[in-house]
Amino acid sequence: MTDIDKINIEAIDLNLLKVLEALHEEGSASRAAVRLGLTQSAVSAALGRLRRLYDDHLFVRTGRGLAPTLRANELKPLVSEALDKCRQSLQLVSGVRAGYAGRSLSLGLSDDFELALGRQLIDRLEQEMPGLRIVFRQTHSRIVGEMLMNREVDLAIASGGFTSAAVGSETLGEGRYACLIDSRQPLMAGEIDNNNHLSLQAFLRRQHLLISSGGFIGMVDEVLIPQGLKRSIRASTTHFAALPYLLLGSDALATIPLHAARTLAAFHPLKLLFPPVSMPAYSVNLGWRRDALRDPAVVKMKQIISEIFSGFDWQSEAGGQ
Repeated sequence: MTDIDKINIEAIDLNLLKVLEALHEEGSASRAAVRLGLTQSAVSAALGRLRRLYDDHLFVRTGRGLAPTLRANELKPLVSEALDKCRQSLQLVSGVRAGYAGRSLSLGLSDDFELALGRQLIDRLEQEMPGLRIVFRQTHSRIVGEMLMNREVDLAIASGGFTSAAVGSETLGEGRYACLIDSRQPLMAGEIDNNNHLSLQAFLRRQHLLISSGGFIGMVDEVLIPQGLKRSIRASTTHFAALPYLLLGSDALATIPLHAARTLAAFHPLKLLFPPVSMPAYSVNLGWRRDALRDPAVVKMKQIISEIFSGFDWQSEAGGQ
């Protein structure tokens, strides 16, 4: 008879599973204690019991808190699924929606998507997954796959797709580009046409702000250079949310995804225009670890994200150029 055969579930305190879930999602014994309404010493004691139960360290201390071991990562979706079933069973007793109280899920995305769609996602989750807390984690195409596989995020939105066979994905749409300038700065005659396209002369004359995860070469440069053209980049930043504070009061412009440009122009005195050169469309994808689909909460949030994007207007007013 193995040690597993000797384990009697009736002798196990199932509250330990709530501690494992909280430690995995919070990454800190102190934060897990606050979430569960326990003392930190009680959480530490529970972790000791979990380690003996599963014969694994489960969480190791790092400079940023507690990092899960491979075994903890394997256990997390199974534990969350079991706890979700328990939460759902309470609905039968209470007669009200039991919700997802105590659960949190993390979504990896760059802040252009967070700006454009974050509020809508929060509202949908509040309505359809009451009690669930969502964590937006910043990522980009170079690291998003690694973040998924390291279980730093449960789902991810990224441009360009996912390459790992362990990651499932679906295409959400095709992104396009637009330009932003300070709407209070006067435009010279001939700088824009009737379709709100900047002239090539005006586009190249202005200083540019680049949003990039690194370097000073962007998609615009990849389009201009084969045509023997070059723009002047004043500065580069990693965050779209910084653009209003970098653009306003200057004659600089930024060429960014259309969905982000629309949102920023709606809340700041910025004018949305279209570039004079034909920019290629790019795919926007939703990705997930295949084993994460064992968690009903991940499946539900995946469905909600897909539905939000299915109603999203990807086309520009200028024919998608």
